[in-house]
Amino acid sequence: MALFSFTSIAKCANAISFTLLVVQVSSSFNHLNLTSVAAKHSSRDSVHASHHHGHPHHDRHHSNHSDSAAASDDHSNARLDRAFLSLQSWKRVMYSDPHNFTSNWEGRSVCTYRGVFCAPAPDDPKIQVVAGIDLNKADIAGFLPAELGLLSDLALIHLNSNRFCGILPHSLANLTLLHELDLSNNRFVGPFPTVVLSLPSLKYLDLRYNEFEGVLPPQLFSNIVQLDAIFVNNNRFTSINIPASSLSSSASVVVFANNNFSGCLPPSIANFANTLEELLLINTSLSGCLPQQVGFLYKLRVLDVSNNKLVGPIPYSLAGLAHLEQLNLAHNMMTGIVPAGVCSLPNLANFTISYNYFCEEDGSICKNLTTSKRGNTAFDDRRNCLPDRPYQRTQKECNAILENPVDCF
Repeated sequence: MALFSFTSIAKCANAISFTLLVVQVSSSFNHLNLTSVAAKHSSRDSVHASHHHGHPHHDRHHSNHSDSAAASDDHSNARLDRAFLSLQSWKRVMYSDPHNFTSNWEGRSVCTYRGVFCAPAPDDPKIQVVAGIDLNKADIAGFLPAELGLLSDLALIHLNSNRFCGILPHSLANLTLLHELDLSNNRFVGPFPTVVLSLPSLKYLDLRYNEFEGVLPPQLFSNIVQLDAIFVNNNRFTSINIPASSLSSSASVVVFANNNFSGCLPPSIANFANTLEELLLINTSLSGCLPQQVGFLYKLRVLDVSNNKLVGPIPYSLAGLAHLEQLNLAHNMMTGIVPAGVCSLPNLANFTISYNYFCEEDGSICKNLTTSKRGNTAFDDRRNCLPDRPYQRTQKECNAILENPVDCF
């Protein structure tokens, strides 16, 4: 039984659409609220969706802007001059554009370039600047040149589902107004691009489905960086370094899934307590016990730690997560009793403990979840060691694990 219904992908798609981009950026950079919408409605699908289905395919045949926007391209506008130099430099290092997406990137009228969106400058509404770039699903191959740092008025960069490669240029640090950075479904390599940590306005960071590797830096999880959504799933990261300090993260959605972290989930996960609503750690080679501090994440709505090597019991602290809607502990090596306090969480809609070694369900609430009068909790307890429940493990399988209990607390 699948844990998630994944009905939120359409909302995410609309939230990052061209229409909202133009409306929000055109009115004022200070009123960009796309991230909170996209983040809270995309994380589960961002993990499970196909590598080639990231953000929606925007209409590439529309006219980017009105004639007035094009008319603003005069040589007295130094910012559009810099944008022209930047975009032409970028086009020169695009060595494959099979759909001719950038075929109209000619001449100095950059506001008419396909995928390039202009808006009044926040500090001078009388002049136009390049405020957004959206090349989603263009299938362009190339890399990002240092000249992208000339686009200092950018609020959004969406490059989902292309074939950009290499490392990110340090000149991106000049993009101090950048609010959203989506580099997902590309071929970027190297260690975590620390240049993104220097972007003071960045709220939405999507690096999923690339070839980044190594350690996730501790600054990513502190209030030094005010990110609301962090998507780093499906890379080659090998370690989570959440600082054990009083600094709290601002993130509401964090997706670590499909990396090779190994080791234990650190107790410092509690640093996310004031903001975190969705935490996905699917298939990250986590081992050890699930720490009690997970129960401190009192705003949590989604917790998925499936397909790992976790052992020991379910922390009873999870019974305090009153907002929790979806809990997936499947495909681990967890043991012990399924607590009644967790089974009776008021908003729990989907609870999966399949493919573990739980030996008892506490009280009638857990035992009757599938036939509960509430009727609103989908429950999957297959392939455990639960007496009188169908589709359980053999006694031999259970004994091999239960004869060596783990003391976590």
